Amino acid sequence: MNLPVKIILSAALLITTLSFSSAAQMRLPASHSKEHSSLLANQTPTVNPFKIENNNLLLDQLKEREQADIATDAEIYSQFWASDRVNPYGTAVAIPEHKNIDVSEYVPPVTGVVTSNYGYRPRFRRMHYGVDLNLHKGDTVRAAFSGKVRLTKYEARGYGYYVVMRHDNGMETVYGHLSRFLVKPNQVVKAGDPIALGGSTGRSTGPHLHFETRYLGIAINPAAIIDFENKVVHKDVFAFDKTTYTKSQKYAPGKRVSKKGRAYAKRRSTARKRK
Repeated sequence: MNLPVKIILSAALLITTLSFSSAAQMRLPASHSKEHSSLLANQTPTVNPFKIENNNLLLDQLKEREQADIATDAEIYSQFWASDRVNPYGTAVAIPEHKNIDVSEYVPPVTGVVTSNYGYRPRFRRMHYGVDLNLHKGDTVRAAFSGKVRLTKYEARGYGYYVVMRHDNGMETVYGHLSRFLVKPNQVVKAGDPIALGGSTGRSTGPHLHFETRYLGIAINPAAIIDFENKVVHKDVFAFDKTTYTKSQKYAPGKRVSKKGRAYAKRRSTARKRK
C-alpha cells in the first residue's frame, strides 16, 4: 500500500475513534441525569419572589406608608375641624417659615375672569382676602382640590352663603356669595366636583364668586398659586413663604418698553409727585 493511502486511512480511523469517544462522553449515566433533574427542581422557588404578595419587606414598607398616609389624613381632617369659623386655627398653631404644598390637582372653581384682586381696599377700608371671579347666577361652582367639606354657612353681612373645604394638601378654600349648596359638611369631594351654585348673596353688588386659598388659617393671595388668565397653577408645588404669601406671581415674559415709552412714564411719574 502506498504511503499516502496509509496516511489517509490512518487519519480517517483517528477521526472515527475520536467521534465515538466524544459521543460516549456526552451520554451520561441515567442515574446522573436523574440527580441533575432533582437538583434543578429543588432550586426552583415555590413562590415568585417578584410578586408583591410574596415580598415581605416590600409589603411591610407599603403598610408603613399606608399607615402614615392614614395618620396624616386623620390629623388633617380632625384638628380644628369642628370650628364654625372661616379661620379655625386662630393663633393656636405655629406657621412655618416655608412649606411646599402640592397644588397639581387644581381645577378652576368657575370659568369667569378675575374682577377684583386680593389686597387692601381703600374704598371700603378693609382687606379683601380672596379674588372675585365673574359668573352668572346659577353657574356651577366646583371644588378646586379634592378634600372634605368643613362648613356650609350663611353670613348676611359678608360671605352670604359660603362653603369652606379642607384639602388633602392641608390647605382650605372658601367659596362665597353662593345661591345654593350642593354639598353638606363632612362630605368627601373630588377636585372638579360641583359643590354649589353661584349667586350674589351677602355683601355683594352683583353675581360673582369670592374665592380664597388658606393655609393654617392664613389667607394666601390666590394669584400666588394660580394663573387665573390661563386657568392653571403657576407650578405643581406652591412654595409657601411666610414673608411673600400675599404677593401674586407672574411667570409670563414681561412686555418690552421702548425708550419713548420709558420717557413718557417718567414724565407722568414726575408730574404726579409735583401734585
